[in-house]
Amino acid sequence: MVYDREKRGIDSLPFEKISKVHVVGAGLAGSETIWQLVKCGLKVNVHEMKIIRKSPVHVSNDFAELVCSNSLKSVELTNAEGLLKEEMSLCDSLVLKCAYENRVPAGKALAVDRNAFSKCVTETLLGTGLIEITWEEVEAPSADGIWVIATGPTTNGKLAEWIRNETGGFFNFFDAIAPIIDADSIDMSVCFIGDRYGVGSGDYINCPMNKEEYELFWNELINAQVIEMKDFDRKMLFERCQPIEEIARSGKDAMRYGPFKPVGLIDPRNGKEPYAVVQLRKENIKGSMYNVVGFQTRLKWGEQKRIIQLIPGLQNAQILRYGVMHRNSYIDSPKVLDRFLRLKKKTNVFFTGQITGVEGYVESAMTGIYVGMNISRMFSGKEMISFPVDTMCGALINYITTANELKPMYANFGLLGGTKDREKIARHSLDMMNRFLEEVKRK
Repeated sequence: MVYDREKRGIDSLPFEKISKVHVVGAGLAGSETIWQLVKCGLKVNVHEMKIIRKSPVHVSNDFAELVCSNSLKSVELTNAEGLLKEEMSLCDSLVLKCAYENRVPAGKALAVDRNAFSKCVTETLLGTGLIEITWEEVEAPSADGIWVIATGPTTNGKLAEWIRNETGGFFNFFDAIAPIIDADSIDMSVCFIGDRYGVGSGDYINCPMNKEEYELFWNELINAQVIEMKDFDRKMLFERCQPIEEIARSGKDAMRYGPFKPVGLIDPRNGKEPYAVVQLRKENIKGSMYNVVGFQTRLKWGEQKRIIQLIPGLQNAQILRYGVMHRNSYIDSPKVLDRFLRLKKKTNVFFTGQITGVEGYVESAMTGIYVGMNISRMFSGKEMISFPVDTMCGALINYITTANELKPMYANFGLLGGTKDREKIARHSLDMMNRFLEEVKRK
């Protein structure tokens, strides 16, 4: 993506428009916040610690690093995630622009080459010439300027202590990451390409299991050694990213009716539906790496390799990145943040991303758009705005700022009142967002 300063009118803005905004953390939410700000000619001080110290889940120095899956989920409007994406695109989402430019095949899902995607976000933002990066660990925001805390759910150190003191403490849950394997180590004489029900363009590699193979795999999995985690509690597992071993322990057939369901898949070797199927999804555009779908895990690394190599077609699998588990933290947003995601006690401090209580890549990015839009309006002398509550964006913001008992929340049609006619709800939501954005332009 090429950023055109002249087209954006940046150079024609008066000096008074260039004000000090600090964004702490350049993940998905932080990057979207920065994008909304620089579009309006605001200089941004970005504080990022990656060069000094990386969190347990980060490996790259680029912005918007995807640390879990490389999938941003469905693009269909009848899926809540797809509706959220469409609304964000109307708001000029940088994350989605770069995602579509670096897309890899994944059926109805928007999956990306994670390295190319992050590079796109980073180069676009740096290309504006309005960003100053300070590589440091911020201990606390100052009273000088506007601060945006976009440090994510693994925030720790002195800043975590400051947040804990200002908000009354964190809520926590456990999240897990799936391993990535070398494409050349997949045995395609056993595996086959295809999508469930034939919907898609052959975006997944399928590893078929018969009953005996599945039951052997299940038995070995539930008895495999896991990495012990301090204060681990199964009740604190996030439902979308439950470790595969925890799913297996809930019942012998749980995986077959969950991530390993074989419905709509036919093994070309025998023309039959397998007993179970492990799917692999492209991790990069070249197709040299594949993600083991639904295989989030906290197995010890040696056990991961042993268990994965029990899957037909992966008997020689070479693991490029092992699965890990980490603790995610979020604040009691309804208690401490206002409807603009500002600290009620310190209104020069905003929070954005998963630390606010949203869950998911796209949901986190959306909060960055929202905060960035409002800070831009502040510096323009305009009133801040709230997304309509009958849009997916607005419903999520409303939930995390008003819930009686905040739990991590991702996009779902329940937030908009039901799921009976998703197409109708989606059309109404998009209509409301379009009207809202037109009105915002006039204000």
